[in-house]
Amino acid sequence: MTLPATPRSFSVDEYLMLERSSREKSEYLDGAIYAMTGASRDHNHIVLNIAATLRGALRGSPCETFSNDLRVKVADSGLYTYPDVLVACPPISWDREHMDMLENPSVLVEVLSPSTELYDRNEKWARYQQLPSLQHYLLVAQNRVQIDHYSRDPQGWRVETLSKLDDVVQLQAIGAELSLSDVYERVIDNQT
Repeated sequence: MTLPATPRSFSVDEYLMLERSSREKSEYLDGAIYAMTGASRDHNHIVLNIAATLRGALRGSPCETFSNDLRVKVADSGLYTYPDVLVACPPISWDREHMDMLENPSVLVEVLSPSTELYDRNEKWARYQQLPSLQHYLLVAQNRVQIDHYSRDPQGWRVETLSKLDDVVQLQAIGAELSLSDVYERVIDNQT
């Protein structure tokens, strides 16, 4: 994420009109538009590994896996964003007119980079918690083996940090799991 190009405040309608006509993606937060920056090779490998694993795990399930290009509206929080990977389960709530914006994800995944880590851990996480549908939030490091897994239970949110390649993230709400060895395939080998 980069700083807004102008200090001007945009309405949601202005943002959506600009976004739908642009070749570049941007996120919206409280009236500011932030251009999305390109991703590294490792970032891309991690996103594809997670999306492929979840898609395979959910084959035959009514839940759907998406990556990178699907906008999420965090209702009434002032945030419109593009998570790296997401899973949505029925009943899936779409923007009715354009079908290009999801309102009720069950799982959100953000792959951390130096420029977005604080934003993903703090501002985005605070707003994502307002989504009643959200059951799992994963923050995935790309420079080391580490996933912070936030999961919702009847008492609230729990967090666990997994940091070994033989660890497995249990995504109980969707009946799937992610092994860290699968998540970091072709990534960790390149760092040694």
